[in-house]
Amino acid sequence: MKKLSFTPRSLVLTAFIASLSACSQQSEDKKATGQEQKTVEHQAENAQVTWPYANKNLKRDEKVEQKVAELLAGMTLEQKVAQMIQPEIGYLTLEQMRKYGFGSYLNGGNTAPYGNKTAAPQEWLKYADEMYEASVDDSVDGSRIPAIWGTDAMHGHSNVSGTTLFPHNIGLGAARNPELMQKIGDATAKEVAVTGIEWSFAPTVAVVRDDRWGRTYESYSEDPEVVASYAGEVVKGIQGEIGVDFLKGYRRIATAKHFVGDGGTLNGIDRGDTIASEDDLRDIHAAGYFTAIEAGVQSVMASFNSWKGVRLHGHKYLLTDVLKGQMGFDGFVVSDWNAHKFVDGCTLEHCAAAINAGVDILMVPEHYEAFYHNTVAQVKSGEIPMSRIDDAVSRFLRAKVRWGLFERGKPSERVLSNELSVFGAKAHRELARQAVRESLVLLKNNDQILPLNPKQNILVAGDAAHNMAKQAGGWSVSWQGTDNTNEDFPGATTIYQGLADAVKQAGGQITLSETGDYKTKPDVAVVVIGEKPYAEWFGDIQYIEYQKETKKDLKLLHKLKAQGIPVVTVFISGRPLWVNKELNASDAFVAAWLPGSEGQGVADVLLRKVSGEINYDFKGKLSFSWPKYDNQLVLNRHDENYDPLFAYGFGLRYQDDVNLAQLDISSRVKSQSDTDLGYALFYRQLAEGLNWTLGDMQDWNVIINGPAGTTAGSDNLTVQGINLAYQEDARRFVWAGDSLAIASLSYTDAKDMSELIDAQTVLEFDLRLDSAPQSAATMGLFCTANSCAAEIDLTEFLVQQKAGHWVHVSVDISCLANAKQVNAVTTPWSLKTEGKLGLAVSNLTLLKGDVEASQLSVCDN
Repeated sequence: MKKLSFTPRSLVLTAFIASLSACSQQSEDKKATGQEQKTVEHQAENAQVTWPYANKNLKRDEKVEQKVAELLAGMTLEQKVAQMIQPEIGYLTLEQMRKYGFGSYLNGGNTAPYGNKTAAPQEWLKYADEMYEASVDDSVDGSRIPAIWGTDAMHGHSNVSGTTLFPHNIGLGAARNPELMQKIGDATAKEVAVTGIEWSFAPTVAVVRDDRWGRTYESYSEDPEVVASYAGEVVKGIQGEIGVDFLKGYRRIATAKHFVGDGGTLNGIDRGDTIASEDDLRDIHAAGYFTAIEAGVQSVMASFNSWKGVRLHGHKYLLTDVLKGQMGFDGFVVSDWNAHKFVDGCTLEHCAAAINAGVDILMVPEHYEAFYHNTVAQVKSGEIPMSRIDDAVSRFLRAKVRWGLFERGKPSERVLSNELSVFGAKAHRELARQAVRESLVLLKNNDQILPLNPKQNILVAGDAAHNMAKQAGGWSVSWQGTDNTNEDFPGATTIYQGLADAVKQAGGQITLSETGDYKTKPDVAVVVIGEKPYAEWFGDIQYIEYQKETKKDLKLLHKLKAQGIPVVTVFISGRPLWVNKELNASDAFVAAWLPGSEGQGVADVLLRKVSGEINYDFKGKLSFSWPKYDNQLVLNRHDENYDPLFAYGFGLRYQDDVNLAQLDISSRVKSQSDTDLGYALFYRQLAEGLNWTLGDMQDWNVIINGPAGTTAGSDNLTVQGINLAYQEDARRFVWAGDSLAIASLSYTDAKDMSELIDAQTVLEFDLRLDSAPQSAATMGLFCTANSCAAEIDLTEFLVQQKAGHWVHVSVDISCLANAKQVNAVTTPWSLKTEGKLGLAVSNLTLLKGDVEASQLSVCDN
């Protein structure tokens, strides 16, 4: 695969492809040797660095240790290995759990029981019971050790529709309230308990140093002091306090993640390389782990990133010598989603190196059966020492015994199971509403326009005002959050709804208009704007200017200001962004982060009481520095030449009579053009303005908003998000053959693509054939409403492919440089057939390449 750079719409690709290329150039033996050598070099280089012991509070219980030893002594090698493997419910069946007796399982961000995205808590509990009973069925595997279920309860029980969604961590960091964190952990544990799930993959304790990282909002702060003050409190809230109610009753198993340096990668690239010194790794990036371990956290998740070129999942020095040794962590280390495959010498189906390095539980969503058999064989061959297996299983069993798993019975028989009054409880929503109030940061309040009189005529504008998907962000009901609607959040309140309730009660007038239109001129406009939802990997950006290309929201602000309407901007975002232009166009500006399900919290602060008194003042203080210029890509407290627009800790109060002068809006960063760098149609995510669409005789334009969907009214053509290199970075299409059906990429508005195609342009993509075509299959390129610039019969090419294997495809499209159709493209790529066909595609890109080396060409004629 060629090394590419991409435009802002297609994110950063260079580091990922470079890492793949490096992996493919070495033999398995050389990889293993290099891994070992690098680890030795790290130890020698950093021999003077010490990581002080952290678990001063949690003592080993002799009864627990005796129980663990008894269980271990009665287990076969196969049963031990099964405890170490964690499949995903989208790929795991009850029969497979019964056969192998896996120690745990998880639901991914886009998976819910029985394939129902909005499954009720009762359905989650029913599924937990079924999987529990299968795990203790010893008729096949001979084991009665119960499995436990892990879930990403990131800001509340966030995968489950109808839960209380607290603000994401970046907002909580602004609240500077550790006591509140413990209460949030407690409330989350209760709501997780209702569904029968035992284990939460939270809290994230990353310390972010480059806000271009797509997981910035999962971090409490750029400063380790805030993260350290929060991590232990959240763990106490989830697991209970040592010596008081530790792992008792409704308490759940917590996970500190991702160890270590995930927030420090070069250029903020997710899963990239962190080159910090070991002192900085300890003092900055590991700060939260010390307090989490002191609080007794039972699980630590290893990080995708590398440290100085060595993947954390294969880093024995950090996982074993440091975390388990010097830091005294006696819980278990779990891997991230398929992260083992990036360790030198490993594949999706085997990874002795990660286990030997200190990973105890392997998250292997799809390939768990092969991984199980390969691991058993690697132990028998001596590649993995039996002592390492025993240590890993003992650590996992210790957590299970401490939690009382063997005495609690099946999930539905436990404390708070199916207590629906606890799920989304009023007390929890009030707590989340408080968290919203305390997380808001007032950046501008010229002429003290805020707080607003609720008796006024108020216009609420902007596409985030009545939009729970934007308000909640990623890791909310679905992984990326892009396919959510307000209906997916029953019981939640949008920012508009919170404002409307208060204004109506006060006797004022309020109008919702996303575009800022009105019949009666308002006294003031509250404009709620911000980032689209995103999560890890897909959320990485190159530029920190907000809406650098479209400036759609700035136009709305200017429209209202031009009409003499005072403007209060509420900014929804998962990170600080360069918004000087939007600040200039606003009389007041509030950083609201990603507030979650309780939008009333925003109204509580923006609006006065009916009596005219302040209702709630702003409390939030920036836990991330805010950029003054668009080239301040790395901006952190204590940096040399630190020059932010709003410094770490900034946040106005209502009594602050401070007017912000007009800001410099000149850009210091030049955009790189598509023609210079190539253009990605679908790489990790779709290019701006593109949608996946399906069509047949029933409806030729069914837009697919999420990772899966079908043609209208039937399964004639289906699409599903699958994994190539990362989670859901590919799409699998299945034609049932009922009638002609088309899968395509379509633009919302026609796009002029003429500048993207010249005499060296190729279309490249990865393809996996699943089932051969039973009739002609045709690929259309650069189509308008009436015709395509080119069509290729792929039938023979597809028949030649080996089913189940990915191949890289290059198509010579150089001769289309002057085609009229490419001036107004509505569909840059499509595939149609009348018969049965199954295939997957990923990484659809246009770039300068070797046209003569292409397997396919539209220029032969």
